[in-house]
Amino acid sequence: MAARTWSITSTGNSTDAVMEAAGAEGMSVRHYTGQAGLSAGVEVLEVTNGKLKISVLPTRGMSMWDMYYGDERIGWKSPVRGPVHPGFVDVGEPSGLGWLDGFDELLVRCGLESNGAPEHDENGKLLYPLHGRIANKPAHQVDVTIDPESKEITIVGVVEETRFHFLKLRMTTTIKTKAGEKGFRIHDEIENVSESPAEMQMLYHVNLGDPLLDAGSKVVAPIKTIVPRNAHAAEGLKSWESYEAPQPGFEEQVYFFELLADADGQTQALLKNAHGTRGTRMLFNKQQLPCFTVWKNTTAISDGFVTGLEPGTNFPNPRTYEGEQGRVVKLKGGGSFGFDWQLEYLSHDAEVEGAEAAIAKLQGDTQPKVYDSPQDGWCAP
Repeated sequence: MAARTWSITSTGNSTDAVMEAAGAEGMSVRHYTGQAGLSAGVEVLEVTNGKLKISVLPTRGMSMWDMYYGDERIGWKSPVRGPVHPGFVDVGEPSGLGWLDGFDELLVRCGLESNGAPEHDENGKLLYPLHGRIANKPAHQVDVTIDPESKEITIVGVVEETRFHFLKLRMTTTIKTKAGEKGFRIHDEIENVSESPAEMQMLYHVNLGDPLLDAGSKVVAPIKTIVPRNAHAAEGLKSWESYEAPQPGFEEQVYFFELLADADGQTQALLKNAHGTRGTRMLFNKQQLPCFTVWKNTTAISDGFVTGLEPGTNFPNPRTYEGEQGRVVKLKGGGSFGFDWQLEYLSHDAEVEGAEAAIAKLQGDTQPKVYDSPQDGWCAP
């Protein structure tokens, strides 16, 4: 059977349609548009490859809203009732924190001009908003392909972050999942569509909460170096990898890492539940994404009990500071840079143990270098 492709523009071809291909039973993509509240106008692509279901948001920079494996939801319970249309998110509001008004995804990209903390000039004027703008830019072209022979679904979306006289970047994302696969693979190609040189940053903000995140959950990663972002994070350094039960009023803690990798730069990180029976791991290339951040926000569930595992081109410090450290991707006029990234759900203990074994192999005999306080060159003052 031949593969079949559908093209979807940002205006939407329909409010509810199911795309299927002959010979690819159990594989489909449902395209619908939110009709009410903050979700009015948000396009969703609900991708099913059998037991796995992924919700992709073309209206929100091709983010992943959540993922289901059977009845098990992978994501978190944000106090934000989403997915939120970008029209309700004022990224440029004076505090620089408007991005949080739309934050409820499993995976949201941060970038492309900047991806860290908000930054203001000496007069208090906002220079760079929290986590950048790409997550609130709609895709202007999306293609969906279902291939019965390879048993693979491919979604290609094009999102642009451009401003006249300023930065002009285009992101083309390719998302793939196969029948029976417990996750998805992404290739993001960032192109400078200007003839002038440019700089960019990218951070993959992966957010996991209840029920996978519970008291006793742990992060497992092959660590070369760990640095607490601030004095408060340093207080929790001895137990950085472990999580406690939801605690109302918990103040977030953030840790910066350099990970170990194989000869080709491939590395990975895992979050497992307390009993090691479930987990989610990401696989990526350190040559593309050299920095890794863990964000712990184990406040009350109603306030957003969540942790973030975040590979990036840089640490999420203010843009000027990261630029001074050289943690940017430089693009010549017409140049491009690619990122390859993968997320897998581990549905039983044998899969979790296998992931831990792979990480242990990368760790080898290397003892992590642990700094007990924020470090110059890593953490913004």
